[in-house]
Amino acid sequence: MSRQTDFAPVTRAVWKRALMVAAAWAVLLLLPAKASASFLSPEMEDVMADWLTVFVLILVPVVGIVLFWLVHILPEQIAHKRHHPQFEAIRTLCLLSLLFGGLLWPLAWIWAYTKPVMHKLAYGTDKSDEYHAEQKEIAAAPAQALAAGDAKTS
Repeated sequence: MSRQTDFAPVTRAVWKRALMVAAAWAVLLLLPAKASASFLSPEMEDVMADWLTVFVLILVPVVGIVLFWLVHILPEQIAHKRHHPQFEAIRTLCLLSLLFGGLLWPLAWIWAYTKPVMHKLAYGTDKSDEYHAEQKEIAAAPAQALAAGDAKTS
């Protein structure tokens, strides 16, 4: 019981102070203040408007075109990374998609991710010829280095 009575004056003091602060804020908000449409001077507003115009009319379209181009070459990059045997055809479809406003882009994207089953049945592999040439060079590199090392020691 004594603990409750000890905290009662502190709680009342806190509430009284909070009420005073709220009343002070209400009085300050109700007082009239100088009205202004902007925190900038009119000359500075003109300068800001000029730079905003340059940004919107020049920079935004350039960034938009670059992003459009980067998105449209993604299927080509995916096909190259996966050593797709029909990489050149996917590249051509990406270029055509740029000309047709992106209508062919989903087809190029799907084609880049598909595994060429019919190509594997016809040619016995689902990788491009460049991939196999690179693998032969990688396999031959240690033998060439060994032969070059033997020639230096002789």
